[in-house]
Amino acid sequence: MSAALETVGFLLCLVGWAIIGGTLPNSYWRVSSLHDSVITTSTLYENLWKSCADDSTGVSNRKQFDSLFALPVHVQACRALMIISILLGFIAAVVSLLGLKCTNVGLSDEDEKLKVAVTGGFLFILGGLCSMVAVSWYAAVITAEFFNPLYTGTKYELGDALYLGWAGSVLCLLGGIFLTCSCKGKKKQECSANKYRYSAGQAACQQQIYTENSEVVTSSKEYV
Repeated sequence: MSAALETVGFLLCLVGWAIIGGTLPNSYWRVSSLHDSVITTSTLYENLWKSCADDSTGVSNRKQFDSLFALPVHVQACRALMIISILLGFIAAVVSLLGLKCTNVGLSDEDEKLKVAVTGGFLFILGGLCSMVAVSWYAAVITAEFFNPLYTGTKYELGDALYLGWAGSVLCLLGGIFLTCSCKGKKKQECSANKYRYSAGQAACQQQIYTENSEVVTSSKEYV
């Protein structure tokens, strides 16, 4: 059971990590809204690295953000969190692969492999939390600007990349939880085995005591 749980958790983490990796370069983190805005033929959309505009003729203009220090704080923080999430996911994938029961790479001791797999699960959870915070923070800023009546700039709506980021984060969190829960499954199996060994030993001891008592009774009868 624990081996199946490890495998499912590892696959979920890999899929989530791949989705997070595709979220970072995605251009549609936020898309301009037509709500309460001047009618225009251009569609504006941005991500953490650039701002883009598409007009009705199909011409696309892309502009990289000029200065890192001129960016809003939340954009800088989201960049860092997403990069950390991807790096943690890569490290976690390597560590978890060494700790899976279905692999014979690196470690041979079962207890050591279990500890390594649980470590990989914690790293996946940490990476999923980093991407979840980044995507949610970015979405919160968009929502606050959209509903702020005093905000005079271009209002944006949530882009497709944010939904991808949420999905990838949830998969990483679920997969990491499955990897860490495989440790509990192993402990339950060991506990059951110990109980079985204890019960068998106790039964053997009781049988021996019964046999000895029977021999004593028999000897007493013969003596009488």
